[in-house]
Amino acid sequence: MVTVKMLKPYYVKTEEKFVRIILAYQYFSVMMNKKVYQFIPVEANEIRIDRKTKRIVNTDAVFAFQNGKDIITISMSQLISIPEFLEQLHGIAESYYLTEASTSITDQQKEVHRIIKELELNNIKRLIDKALDQNDYDMFIKLSSLL
Repeated sequence: MVTVKMLKPYYVKTEEKFVRIILAYQYFSVMMNKKVYQFIPVEANEIRIDRKTKRIVNTDAVFAFQNGKDIITISMSQLISIPEFLEQLHGIAESYYLTEASTSITDQQKEVHRIIKELELNNIKRLIDKALDQNDYDMFIKLSSLL
């Protein structure tokens, strides 16, 4: 039976779609058969979580742990089956997840940006009409180049 003794990130890196939890020596340990095994970055050294769905993406990762000369490997799929691992992991990544509010703000910002662009284009067209009405050739050329 494997239990998680300690899970602390070395550092957390956020990307547009993912939260990357980077692991290092002495920050991640498991207990197996009454022995504590320390994480060693021989194979995988990060956990990647989708910021929107909150799901672990790199489920094929394999982590190595060492106790003296004894080295064991544990797959991400085995770790996912341990409830305390998931609790600690989501506790670490929780503040980096995308919420519905932040997603809707982004959509709202895109719509505002689109409307501003449309208004600017209409303003340029109106100024071109004004330049034509006033026979201002230089202003017409200058404004036409903005289209």
